[in-house]
Amino acid sequence: MGQILFRVLGTLEVESDGRRVPLGGARQRTILSMLLLSPDRIVSVESLVEAVWPAGAPATARNQVAICVAGLRKLFRVSAGITDLIRTEPPGYLLALRGHELDTVAAERLAEAARDAARAGRTDEANALVERALELWRGPVLDGMTAHRIKVAAGRLDERRLELLEERAELQLQLGRHRTLAGELAALVQEHPLREQPRVQLMLAQYRSGRRAEALELFREGRRLMVEELGIEPGPALQTLQTLILQDSPELSRPDHRAGGIPSAPLPAQLLADVAAFTGRTAELARLDRILEEDDATRPLTVAAITGVAGVGKTALAMHWANRVAVRFPDGQLFADLRGYDEQHDPLGPSGALDRFLRALGVPDSRLPQDLDAQAALYRSVLSGKRVLIVLDNVRSFAQVRPLLPGSGRCCVLVTSRDAVDDVTGDFAVQRVSLPTLSAEEAAVLLSRMAGAQRMAAEPEAAERLGILCDRLPLALRIAAARLVAKPHWSVRSLVDRLEDQRRRLDELSPGCGGVRAGFALSYRYLSPQTAQLYRRLGLLTTPDFASWVGAGLLETDLRQAESLTEQLVDAQLLEVVPGGSGSGTRYRFQDLLRLYAWERAQEEETASDRIGALRRAYGGWLALAEAAHRRLIGGPAPRLGSAPRTELPGDLVSELLKDPMAWFESERSAIVEVISHAAREGRADVAWPLAMYASAFFETRNCLEDWGATAGLAMAAARSAGDLLGEATMLRSLGSLAIYQRRYAEAEERLVPALRLFERVGDEMGHAQALRQLGLCARFRGNLEQAGDYCRRALAVLREKGSVRDTVHVLGVLAQVEAERGNPQRAIELSSEAVVLSRDSGSRRAEAQSTFRLAEALLRADESRQAIVPGWRALALSRSDGDLVGQTHALRALGEAQWRCGKLTEAEQTLREAAELAEQTADRFLLGRLETDLACVAALRGEVVASVDYLELARARFDALGSRTWRARTERLLGALRGGFGGAAVTAEQLTGLLRIPA
Repeated sequence: MGQILFRVLGTLEVESDGRRVPLGGARQRTILSMLLLSPDRIVSVESLVEAVWPAGAPATARNQVAICVAGLRKLFRVSAGITDLIRTEPPGYLLALRGHELDTVAAERLAEAARDAARAGRTDEANALVERALELWRGPVLDGMTAHRIKVAAGRLDERRLELLEERAELQLQLGRHRTLAGELAALVQEHPLREQPRVQLMLAQYRSGRRAEALELFREGRRLMVEELGIEPGPALQTLQTLILQDSPELSRPDHRAGGIPSAPLPAQLLADVAAFTGRTAELARLDRILEEDDATRPLTVAAITGVAGVGKTALAMHWANRVAVRFPDGQLFADLRGYDEQHDPLGPSGALDRFLRALGVPDSRLPQDLDAQAALYRSVLSGKRVLIVLDNVRSFAQVRPLLPGSGRCCVLVTSRDAVDDVTGDFAVQRVSLPTLSAEEAAVLLSRMAGAQRMAAEPEAAERLGILCDRLPLALRIAAARLVAKPHWSVRSLVDRLEDQRRRLDELSPGCGGVRAGFALSYRYLSPQTAQLYRRLGLLTTPDFASWVGAGLLETDLRQAESLTEQLVDAQLLEVVPGGSGSGTRYRFQDLLRLYAWERAQEEETASDRIGALRRAYGGWLALAEAAHRRLIGGPAPRLGSAPRTELPGDLVSELLKDPMAWFESERSAIVEVISHAAREGRADVAWPLAMYASAFFETRNCLEDWGATAGLAMAAARSAGDLLGEATMLRSLGSLAIYQRRYAEAEERLVPALRLFERVGDEMGHAQALRQLGLCARFRGNLEQAGDYCRRALAVLREKGSVRDTVHVLGVLAQVEAERGNPQRAIELSSEAVVLSRDSGSRRAEAQSTFRLAEALLRADESRQAIVPGWRALALSRSDGDLVGQTHALRALGEAQWRCGKLTEAEQTLREAAELAEQTADRFLLGRLETDLACVAALRGEVVASVDYLELARARFDALGSRTWRARTERLLGALRGGFGGAAVTAEQLTGLLRIPA
């Protein structure tokens, strides 16, 4: 395997064992150039695409980049036998130099060796090394490459050459070669008239050559240019040298006098050590790498700010990245902990930090200013033209950072902070890197590295749970791993069991006075009193997320103030925004450990009555909105359920939140489930059962059956414990409705019969009538049509008297189905038509969809198949507009039946198969049986007897399991007719329709 030499300091050239390697086309050369400009670092595919297609990339750009990379790999494999030079590393590619040469790396290596020699006093050797570095430049960097990103990077390398020229000039001045140096420096000053260092060096060379007047004129010319073009005075080095020349200072004649006027000092290397067992953060590291790729000396300074919650690993990431890229900052690295969040020390002010930095940069005590502005000006002057990495850790605000920013875009500033470090003036481009907690995989790796891979692998479920209980927060994970290391006799499960207790979890993760709790305490300490109060009270909630209106109830304040305080908690990294929130606007959530800390603060700092009152108002807000959303869903007035107080919200807010009530319920679904559960556990039946009842219509429409059953069951138990008979009856009826929905009619009757008695006991006629209607549904399913009709007529009489349009519509629909099955299709059509009119007048699309579907079914029973198609399509459209999957399935089934009865077999099959897919999603076994029966009819009409029999046997098995005697008997008759061959004649739609009917 050969060694490859890459050259970019001129035209792009590649050699393998002394032989030139022919490169491919422009795209391959561009991609190779980009990789060589960032050796051993990931270059994102996005950066490569932008470099190759600066005016706009085609849709196939990423594929074409991959093809170019494959071509380069083949090129190096064929020319040098190398297969691992270019590696795929998400989100891009990495060129691994290992054992190969790159002229830019060689130049930096020589320059670093020159600095070491100069510091050791070996000036001749240093000069020779710098000259060898300069010889590597063969012309303009990557000459001929046109991509903007490459030109920017090439500009940096050309700038580096100028710096080396300045370093060589300084060394030659120390060697007393000022006469031969003057001509070279004069050309450099003419080419770069605003660059101060060559002008300083040329002035000194002229003075030592006896050309004092020319040196002073050179200063005046430079000052004029700077004032006219930049509006600034010359820097301290130029001004100091002019003063010394005017004084004919003997100091200027010493060969070791530095042209910059500042004595030599060791380069600062203040970075902390890299963190042991550093894990993950690939995307964030790549983003920080891109900040260096995008650096441009011609534009204002870019500041990178790593932000995140306490313990998330901001400093660890900063140190890992800074140590990795330190070689790219040959003029040193500065570090300061600004103590923005420190319980034992006051924050380090800008003046104190500048004093430390200036000393590290070699400024003698005698030249250190006391005034902050003067310190900052000298700091910028010293850093001018240098490439220094500056890491400012634990920053409180941008005001603390601003004086510490250099004036040159060649430096890189990396800030870590818990708060959003934003430049409100817009003078600087602050690139934020928001640091989340670790992924599940990264957390597992960190635990394995620290506590032992075998130990973690032996208990994989416990290890995964340990990561979850630590919120995958690096600090918490490290503490947990350290505890396991210190307790080798503990199993992972034993530590998990300790952390499962929410009231002890922070104790376990906060050894001594430090750990997780201490980190959170520092963030909490700096909150304003009202923001801290909101944080505490939000910790009382157990909901997975919440909207800002919840804060208004918790604090008894207006919405705008609640939004402002909530956003302050986000800025302080104590809350996070839920991505993709809708329905109720922006939603927020806690990391679990932060919620536990907020709960602790509430127990310590809030009275019991304050805590109870805050939760009562928050729950009142959910009740008020759920009641209003329910009212909009049913399209008319609804009685207020329960006695729990409502928290009234502004009308415009309610209108905005509930413009789509289904979307609001969807966004609040998890929160509502948790509020019901928590209220039930805390004995707040007055909150639990009304909220469960309001949510049940949403749960039914969106097929959220687990949520429906769980919330209704918990609320019923709470109502029973509280002696709330109305609440218990209402939840029993809701559970009965769920059982009907799931086609478990025996279970439904077990719920509905005691509900009926409870409604009678409390004198609730409406509840009693609604339970009767549901019992009518159960009787109809069992085939007891007389009893079903009796239940429905009794319910209808009460509902008409009470003026409940919605419930009346429902009962009319059930009665229509009963009459159709008793052989009275015309009466069914009349009842269904009345229900359609009532529901349309009430404005309830859901009720109208159900009524319209039942009208379509009544028309089918009356052999009006063609007329049934129109209401079938209408019911489908209404159900789709509400996102009602169950309604869509029923409408499609009725439409499919109308189509096959009209001879439209292809359309019918498509419609029925679409309905079957939805029925599978909703797990409606009865409806699947009906659809299989319809598909059997389609197959029979096509003459596909075997397929028809298969469908019918599936349907019969479903009806048998469900206890539906009526439909089991119908499938039996169809099977008998099919097996008997219909007397040898071709089957007709009329024959099939007749077999599907049961005589009255």
